[in-house]
Amino acid sequence: MSPVNGAATSELLRVENLVREYRSADGRRVQAVSDVSLSVARGRTLGLVGESGCGKSSLGRAILQLPPPESGAVLFEGEDLTRLSGKALRSRRRRMQMVFQDPVSSLNPRRIVGDIVAEPLAIWEAAKSGTARRRVEEMLALVGFSPAEVWNRAPHELSGGQCQRVSLARAMILEPALLICDEPVSALDVSVQAQILNLLHGMAARFSLTMLFISHDLAVIRNIADRVAVMYLGKIVESGATLDVYERPRHPYTDALLRSVLPPGRKLPERDAIEGELPSAIAPPSGCRFRTRCPRAEAICAAQEPKLDADASAHRVACHFPLSPAPVGSAAVDRASRA
Repeated sequence: MSPVNGAATSELLRVENLVREYRSADGRRVQAVSDVSLSVARGRTLGLVGESGCGKSSLGRAILQLPPPESGAVLFEGEDLTRLSGKALRSRRRRMQMVFQDPVSSLNPRRIVGDIVAEPLAIWEAAKSGTARRRVEEMLALVGFSPAEVWNRAPHELSGGQCQRVSLARAMILEPALLICDEPVSALDVSVQAQILNLLHGMAARFSLTMLFISHDLAVIRNIADRVAVMYLGKIVESGATLDVYERPRHPYTDALLRSVLPPGRKLPERDAIEGELPSAIAPPSGCRFRTRCPRAEAICAAQEPKLDADASAHRVACHFPLSPAPVGSAAVDRASRA
């Protein structure tokens, strides 16, 4: 990766060698995010996909310094957030916002919608009361509400999709440069998912928004992201342009994920199946972390960890034996998106 002070001008966000750790109940160290590097260009959307428990949400929160990572750098608009604290860090967070997975619990149940969306303005004293109300009304209308109808409602009076639209209005009221979406549609019905994704598309175009979109849903990532990074047990194993990765997966894990999106009644061929459970992050496998479930694993996979190619603009893969498959992944996801 490039030096910390050498971020390209086209990049809004660059993460370098980030490590995020937790402690287990018995005091052992759990490395949820292990030496991850990625970048997101201005006005673009990076999709982050992987199994539950692979560290996606931990990475998103570490980028926002919630809490700060144990090591590594997070360059936002060319400034390393890990070197900031207090007022300096707080001022940078105004330019970054997050939309959470659970739309109901992410809202204060004791406050009404109008006050929830206006709260960022009140915290930052960005507008006087009259101006603030107009801005809140405009934002509520932008996410598809009639402001007069929802202003005095509490979160428990709204559906999950409506709560997520309130969350999106709250996140966008300060017009941030970066929006991190942590599984924002996974708790919603399919029809409501489409509404939220359309809103995000519209917001991205209107505000020149840069997004990191976290999801385990392959079809959602394909519809929303320009580029995709595939995460496994705290590591990025493959990244590249979304269509390129989906149509020509090079890592066995990515290939198996895409092949698992099949029509009802069809099974994944045995040769392509992933066997076993996700290993423990407390004691991850040596070398390649996917080797214990990979049908292509050999001795070198246990002895030596594969590294991602240094060229950030290319289709990158961390594998000693990358695939050169026929373009099958795209068709599988197409079928899933139409289901």
